[in-house]
Amino acid sequence: MEGSFRKGLPTNRCGFFIRSDGQGLCPVCGNSLKCIGSRYRTCIRESGEKIFILIRRLRCRNQDCRRIHHELPDMLVPYKRHESASIEKIIAFPGKPIFSDTSAEDCTFRTWNRWFRRMAGYWHGCLQAISSRTGPVPVEESVSSSSLPLQALFQLVGSHSGWLARIVRSVVNAGLWVHTRSEWLPDPP
Repeated sequence: MEGSFRKGLPTNRCGFFIRSDGQGLCPVCGNSLKCIGSRYRTCIRESGEKIFILIRRLRCRNQDCRRIHHELPDMLVPYKRHESASIEKIIAFPGKPIFSDTSAEDCTFRTWNRWFRRMAGYWHGCLQAISSRTGPVPVEESVSSSSLPLQALFQLVGSHSGWLARIVRSVVNAGLWVHTRSEWLPDPP
């Protein structure tokens, strides 16, 4: 196993293997998943260190579905290279120099904030729909952010650390994650 883990991994980098404890279920149809391989994913930590993560590729066993899913840890956001904690800090405190230790450029910070503003309403609707199916979600009373979309999301997932990972996990597992290629489309008129 170690030989296959090292294959394709730069020799001067460290890598991690990600695997969940439980049996995975397809978020689309609810059937069981089968591991069909793995692939590397690069993640940039807040310090700027690049880590390589080996994530499993899973296929739904349902013959009518057969969709492929990737087992992502909470530290990753689909289609983003930086860890979710870095993105979360920039979104929660845009323009604050206190978080300038996040290793990304200002244009990346602006891209993350624009992406969040575009997606916040959609995520809020997804989380409300999910909670109506699964039962009431505890609401956090006091929110310290002045951003209205962020405040609305905080009321559904809480404002303590890891809120972005909780949003991502819920929306992805419900099969409602939108591909972010739309980030490169022009703003609507």
